[in-house]
Amino acid sequence: MDERLAQGVIDGLIAQSLAGKTATELLTGLCERLVETGVPLLRVSTASDFLHPTVGGLALVWQRDDTTTQASHPRRGTPEGADLSRQSPFDHLFNNRLARRRWRFDESYRPGEFPMLDRLKEKGATEYFALVVVAGERASLSAARNLASSWTTDRPGGFADAELALIERIAPALILVLNAARNVATGRTLLDIYLGTDAAERVLSGNIVRGQADAIRAAIWFSDLADFTRISDGTSTKTTLELLNDYAGCLTEAIHANEGQVLKFMGDGILAIFRDDDRPRACSRALDAANQATTDVRALNDGRRASGLARTEFTLALHFGDLLFGNFGGGTRLDFTVLGPAVNEASRIAQLCRSLDQRVIVSSAFAAGSGKRRAELVSLGRYALKGVTQPQELFTLDRSAAA
Repeated sequence: MDERLAQGVIDGLIAQSLAGKTATELLTGLCERLVETGVPLLRVSTASDFLHPTVGGLALVWQRDDTTTQASHPRRGTPEGADLSRQSPFDHLFNNRLARRRWRFDESYRPGEFPMLDRLKEKGATEYFALVVVAGERASLSAARNLASSWTTDRPGGFADAELALIERIAPALILVLNAARNVATGRTLLDIYLGTDAAERVLSGNIVRGQADAIRAAIWFSDLADFTRISDGTSTKTTLELLNDYAGCLTEAIHANEGQVLKFMGDGILAIFRDDDRPRACSRALDAANQATTDVRALNDGRRASGLARTEFTLALHFGDLLFGNFGGGTRLDFTVLGPAVNEASRIAQLCRSLDQRVIVSSAFAAGSGKRRAELVSLGRYALKGVTQPQELFTLDRSAAA
């Protein structure tokens, strides 16, 4: 092995990592450099676990004369994930605690162990070399401890010993820089999932000081599930969680599809905002989300009815007002959310849905700012809100006009 070459490759990886290159760019650059130095690479792949609610792992695959691609894999606890695991050379190494293994596609090769290797052989590959690097418990921003790479060639006779030594020398550095890039992606993903995209960007930009908040104006969404306490009473925790997640999924998808931001889940309640410099446009997006949620929940109920499962509806208050958007809480435990009288008013309006027998109730401030969409609202009369000095006119969606 040429130690000078190996050190140069490692130094290059570190420099590219410090420059902020993505995992895809890092792997592409490494493979192209190795090919230029004479290493006969056909294909290189890396894989690791990924901390995500729906994705179990991420893989990067570089192929000669092609682009580098990224693919996600299902979680191991799912049937799809278990099936993929049985077919994976990487999982074979993980499960058997092997640091490396070579598969030579010559007369000694026995097909059928891994379909992917059979396909590589059919495409002209002559050797597949897989390596595992184990990361320490605190070396990764997730539970990912096993990180693997594979190196495939189509040169007759496979890799030379010096080439394998070079690959083994640089593999830990490759995994280190890819893990660093993956940690950044994981951190951003987790912040997006738990805070919402806008709040996550504000936190990452340095908005992390308690009491640091911006004054904003926004349409406010405050929803609950109807009779959730009664429905969940006496049912198993698993059944309750499935019901809650089904309906929360419908509502959050409708909010996000219309450029809203879910800020908080409060039991079966959801607090979200719709921001836009154009007030009527913000209100319009909130109305579109309400209409989409109504349609989606109707479809969900049809499916749950057919499966013999409990069903419910959602109640919703739409309001518009001034808010403080930022950090609130204790010195070492903060929440990034909105505060202000408008949030309390939205909560009070939501509480009237049951007594007024309405699924959606809209405040006078929201109606006044809804522009042309005001024609879709019908008055319910004036009502006193708890904690609010003056009664106000409330509205609901005019379903006859929509029909």
